[in-house]
Amino acid sequence: MEAHLSSHHRDTVEKIFSRPSSSNIEWRQVVSLLEAIGSVSHERNGKLKVTLGPETEVLPAPQGKDVDIQILVDLRRMLAQAGFAPGNSPEISDERSRDHGDGRWGEPT
Repeated sequence: MEAHLSSHHRDTVEKIFSRPSSSNIEWRQVVSLLEAIGSVSHERNGKLKVTLGPETEVLPAPQGKDVDIQILVDLRRMLAQAGFAPGNSPEISDERSRDHGDGRWGEPT
């Protein structure tokens, strides 16, 4: 895990990767973490467009204050690929084909 994360952000990463999944990870904590480590833009429809490492994902805001399990799955994948997984968490590879914005598809070169 990167050393430049604040203690609050490290706690949020630990909650995201905890097993069994924590049911009380607040959306505001996730947004704060993503803003600290990635490029985040708030879209008009309430969704969050996040670029973290090689991946860009649009995350829907949850209905309540806590994130749901699908957002946790996406966050785990994104954080692991960007090198923010805790030491004992296995790296999760993204097997989806991606448009990298320059007309190429697949793995970045």
